[in-house]
Amino acid sequence: MNMLLRLFITAALVLLLSNVISGVHVESFTTSLIVAFVLGLINIFIKPIMVVLTLPFTLITFGLFLLVINGLVIILCTKIVGGFLVDTFWTALIFSFVLSISQSIVYKLVLKEG
Repeated sequence: MNMLLRLFITAALVLLLSNVISGVHVESFTTSLIVAFVLGLINIFIKPIMVVLTLPFTLITFGLFLLVINGLVIILCTKIVGGFLVDTFWTALIFSFVLSISQSIVYKLVLKEG
C-alpha cells in the first residue's frame, strides 16, 4: 500500500512540475502514472549500474555527478514513455532535482513510517 501511495504522489508531482517548469510536457495523469512507474524501474535496475560505472567521476566531483546521472535517467524515461517530453538536458537536470526535493518533502508530510 505504501508503494502505491508513493507511485501516486510521484505521478502527481510529475504532472504538477510539468505545469511549473517550462520544457517539461506530460499529456495526462495516466502518462504521469506511467512515468512514475518507469522512473521507479529505472531507479531500481539501471541507475545502480550507471552509478558504479561512473564512480570515478562521482568521486572526483564529490558526488555532483549523481545529478548528471539523474538527468540522464529523466532523458531515458522520455525515450521510453510516449507522451512525456523534456526539451533539453538542462531542463531534465532541473526537473530531476526539483522532483527529488519535492518527493522528499511530500513523502515526509504524507507517509508516516513506523
